Amino acid sequence: MPPVTRTLIIANVAVYLLESVAGTTLVEWFALWPPASGLSDAPGFFPWQLVTYGFLHGSLGHLFFNMLGLYMFGSDVERLFGSRFFTAYYLACVVTAAATHLVVNFWIGGPPAPTVGASGGVYGLLLAYGMYFPRRMVMLIIPPIPMRARTFVFVFGALELFLGVTGTAAGIAHFAHLGGMLGGWLMLRRRPR
Repeated sequence: MPPVTRTLIIANVAVYLLESVAGTTLVEWFALWPPASGLSDAPGFFPWQLVTYGFLHGSLGHLFFNMLGLYMFGSDVERLFGSRFFTAYYLACVVTAAATHLVVNFWIGGPPAPTVGASGGVYGLLLAYGMYFPRRMVMLIIPPIPMRARTFVFVFGALELFLGVTGTAAGIAHFAHLGGMLGGWLMLRRRPR
């Protein structure tokens, strides 16, 4: 496994273990909170949260599926991009996912709840994987359906858009996932050839 992908997985698992010991303290300070959240027990928004939320997770299943995606797509993408650009790419996807989530949450007047998870970065990696390895086969877990990587990206992007617009599967930051893909697309336009 390439070094940055490995480091990101280790960091996410370590932070999750720390979360389980520290209780809500890490979420209060490092989750992504909307500006002026108005919650007396939370500090509100701080700029570092645009990155730190991507290392927190709400449950073991949340962590597992994000790290599975990071491993599946990140390894090949890091080998292709090199460690330096891969790191910048992943962090840009995380930040763009956060910014997109904050803008959409403000626009629709969503609840002042914290956002956590590496999904925005993982969706950015998924986009890059689909663009650079479009013919590779990817297997869905449930249901177990094989499909080409490019199709997989379109299906997941369309599904996130549908779920975000309809409000189905509340409690999931669907527009953050799409924001991660947007950040990835913007970074790929600047990628040195």
